[in-house]
Amino acid sequence: MMTILYEVYDNLYVNLTNRCPCACTFCLRQTREEMNQSGSLWLEREPSVQEVKDEFEKFDMAKYKEVVFCGFGEPTERLEDLLEIAGFVKEKFKLPIRVNTNGLSDLIHKKNTAPMFGGYVDTISISLNTPDREEYYRLTRNKFGEEAFDALLKFAENVKRYVPKVILTTVETAITKEEQEECLKICDLLGVSYRIRPWED
Repeated sequence: MMTILYEVYDNLYVNLTNRCPCACTFCLRQTREEMNQSGSLWLEREPSVQEVKDEFEKFDMAKYKEVVFCGFGEPTERLEDLLEIAGFVKEKFKLPIRVNTNGLSDLIHKKNTAPMFGGYVDTISISLNTPDREEYYRLTRNKFGEEAFDALLKFAENVKRYVPKVILTTVETAITKEEQEECLKICDLLGVSYRIRPWED
């Protein structure tokens, strides 16, 4: 049985795809198969939009504060499907929507995707990882090369016009205090929030 939806604390997470343009050195899916007793997040195939919608009927949606698109893959790989499901959730359950992303949606789809999020997504959380362009490529081993770092920053700057809350994140133990200060400067320049996430092993 595929795990399409799974609980993390007070939120319900959507596992849409295992595709991702990155192969991050620190990615949790390299060392585990599940999150919080979710069952394996490796999909035998990608669920259809209807299958995802049907899955919500199995959960007491009144329990959750937020629906989060984040599984064992980059959710914006299925951007149009993500937005259709987000619209369904907002209309039916009146819950806020968050997307946890690597911020490379524009490169994945070869266009400016920021306007597409407007009206569907309340929060976008983007993994910044480092303030350094070359280090970002070394850490993420993404298929786009060093241009990915600049694309991420451009996406963050653009998408804040359409999404109320945009956050760039780094992992607490992964970078130095000095690098965290550099990341904060980047966020201040872009006009977005900065969050230091705890490390999950």
